[in-house]
Formats: sequence, structure tokens, C-alpha cells
Amino acid sequence: MIIIPAVDIKNGKCVRLLQGRMDQETVFSDDPAAMARRWQEQGAELIHVVDLDGAFEKSPQNLRSIKQILETTNADIQVGGGIRNEETVRMFLNIGVTRVIIGTEAIRNPRMVRDASQAFPGRIVVGIDARDGQVAIEGWAETTQTEAVDLARQFEDCGVAAINFTDIHRDGMQTGPNIEETRKLAEAVSIPVVASGGVSTLEDVRNLMPLEASGVVGIISGRALYSGTLDLREAMAALKQGATNQ
Repeated sequence: MIIIPAVDIKNGKCVRLLQGRMDQETVFSDDPAAMARRWQEQGAELIHVVDLDGAFEKSPQNLRSIKQILETTNADIQVGGGIRNEETVRMFLNIGVTRVIIGTEAIRNPRMVRDASQAFPGRIVVGIDARDGQVAIEGWAETTQTEAVDLARQFEDCGVAAINFTDIHRDGMQTGPNIEETRKLAEAVSIPVVASGGVSTLEDVRNLMPLEASGVVGIISGRALYSGTLDLREAMAALKQGATNQ
């Protein structure tokens, strides 16, 4: 299990939102690439980059910032936000992104996700963001009637690298992750799951560690790392110690 720092980009700045609300932002840096470098220097293997404007505009809006991150860091980068077709997937992979996250289109056009996963095996991540267990799309502005577990099951055996599962109510709120919903999703599919939303302390990380047995392979954290309630090196050491003790 690894810790994955989040770099969320809005108007070229590194921000965090509360529950995905665009009007509830905190700007942490004017230089997203510098933040990505900071996490890499602390040992991050993978960095989670989200184009928040892209998620709402339905196409990449912060490409310049993403390219700067790619040019200045050696860590693997996964990118999400506004990825609505295979051409955009291909573009990101061609410029050096390791994994591409597809969220809204997993609901709107699941065939595209399956096709992309087969064309680029191990490079496609499905982003499943849930509000009370139901999938939210379009930058979380719209909640569907589809259950998160039902959506996840649609992508078994097509080459999806992972599922990023976010509990929206907890995102940015630093209230602790939704352990039970994350466990339920991970146990329902054979695809590796990455937990996101509400991870704010070392205790939260430790509470998620037993879920590795259910298929949870990573933990995304954003606001907690920026505000200092979670220390990246400490979290990585705890996970390493936990793996040694198993």
C-alpha cells in the first residue's frame, strides 16, 4: 500500500476544495510543479494530479501546468479531470503521464473505458466518486442512480489498472476515510482499489492498512499533507512497517 499525494489544479494554481465545491477552495501554491517536486523529494512514488477546471469544462484546461509537472518530476504521475475520449487519453500518455483517470465517461460511455483499457493495459484508472454510495459525475455536480459497486463490477477483466474510490462527503473535510464503503467496494471486485477522501492523520492511514487484504493498494491524501496534519514520510514509514509485520 502506498501514499499518493494529490495536486489539484484550478486556474494554474494548486488548490484543495471542500467536498468538490468550486466555491470552497484553499490555494496552497501558485506553482503546482513545485508542489509535485516537494512530494517526490519526500519519497512519493506516484502523484495524483487533477485538472479541476477540466472536470467542469469537459476537456483539459490546465495542460501547461501538467506539462511542467512532468518536466520537473521523476515520480509516476496519474492525471484526471476532463478526460472524455480516447484521443485525450492518448495525448496524456504520449506526453509522459503514467496513468489516466476516467470518471464521468465510466458512466456515460463505459465502452470507451473498456476500449482504452484494452488499448493501454495497466494505464487506465477508473475514478468512482460516490455520494451516499451513488456515483457522482461532471465534477461531482450530478449524482446518478448508479451504485458505486455496480459501476466497478462493469470493468472487471478489461485491463483497468485500479479504481480510485472517493467518498465525496469526506473529501477535504479531514473527518477520516469511509472504511466500510471502501472495504465493500474492494471486496466486490478483483481490480486494485485506491482509497480517497477524508484521510487526515496517521491514525486514518493505520485504520486503512488492514484493507490491503481486501485489495486496497493506495491512499490518496491532499489537504492533510498541505496543512500538516499528516506527514508524508511518517505515513510511508508506517505503511512500510505494516508490510514488514504482515
